[in-house]
Amino acid sequence: MATLSFNPTRIRNPRPPFQKPTSNSPPLSKPTKISYLSSNSSTKALIFPTKSPHFAPNSVSESSVSSPTEDSPPPSLTGDENDDDPSSELRFLDPDFDPESISEWELDFCSRPILDIRGKKLWELVVCDGTLSLQYTKYFPNNVINSITLRNAITSVSEELGVPLPVKIRYFRSQMQTIITKACNELGIKAVPSKRCISLLLWLEERYETVYTRHPGFQKGSKPLMALDNPFPMELPENLFGEKWAFVQLPFKAVQEEVSSLETRFAFGANLDLDLLGIDIDDKTLVPGLAVASSRAKPLAAWVNGLEVSAVEADTKRACLYLSVGVSTRYIYATYKKNATTTQEAEAWEAAKKACGGLHFLAVQENLDSDDCVGFWLLLDLPPPSV
Repeated sequence: MATLSFNPTRIRNPRPPFQKPTSNSPPLSKPTKISYLSSNSSTKALIFPTKSPHFAPNSVSESSVSSPTEDSPPPSLTGDENDDDPSSELRFLDPDFDPESISEWELDFCSRPILDIRGKKLWELVVCDGTLSLQYTKYFPNNVINSITLRNAITSVSEELGVPLPVKIRYFRSQMQTIITKACNELGIKAVPSKRCISLLLWLEERYETVYTRHPGFQKGSKPLMALDNPFPMELPENLFGEKWAFVQLPFKAVQEEVSSLETRFAFGANLDLDLLGIDIDDKTLVPGLAVASSRAKPLAAWVNGLEVSAVEADTKRACLYLSVGVSTRYIYATYKKNATTTQEAEAWEAAKKACGGLHFLAVQENLDSDDCVGFWLLLDLPPPSV
């Protein structure tokens, strides 16, 4: 009996073809019959606890609401000091990682469910890279929240950790777009609204459990000041239309091979570091996905590649599929004729995705009978963070 485990050593084998439905798939956004992988397919749940992301422990550098004095010791870059102090701040840079190679950051700048000594909510800047080789946190009182404060804080991350300013900074809160974009623009950094901040989102959830709830100012039951958007679906732009689509599935091993060959086989797509994120799954487990075919597959994949795609969702009530991109945009990606069969197929696809812990993929192909992809995006549905 197979066990759920993740083997980081990739064994190169010929890629198996997508397991396709037997009938033709409809064009995107057309109300025609869909078909789906069998709802009895052998999917298995992911196991998260076996491996967890490496989050450096907290270290003391500055107090929660005051600025450091000239006599204050320099912040720790290893994260070994005062591990049990939930009010401390973190400065961590993996000594085995080349700082010059960190060109993209993930950033959150928002209030926390914590009151400071004035009885006001604390704000916090949390910064990391996708590999968690860089980790940085800093608290702020709520009366200094503006783009100037953020710009100076971003500069401080670079100076204190000895890393260059990034080329891109991804963020997932649309409410902070103005402040983040202005701060980044003044530093020559591209601000990218995106829910593909997976490392950051999981780190925030980890900090909620291990840091915020233990802080003396923690406010139990406090709701997030800035809830994540669930925007009303928009009509799909014409340049994103495909000609046919199908629900498909791939063994997890084949999914790994697809994403590992992104750079060598084609230019379009996005990966997730499943090992880093602690996702363990058996090589034979079938991962659900959506295949889109187009005679203009390369231009279509190029357009999709610039969207920061985060998830595909089946809405059985409205008989359509949604494509979530950026932080506050959802497109009606496809529609189908609603009946008992198509509803069951869509429900089965969502159930398969849930059984895989939210893991799924989007593939763009020249035709649905092809074994090759022009674009391949590995996607992960995550619940919004507690903060």
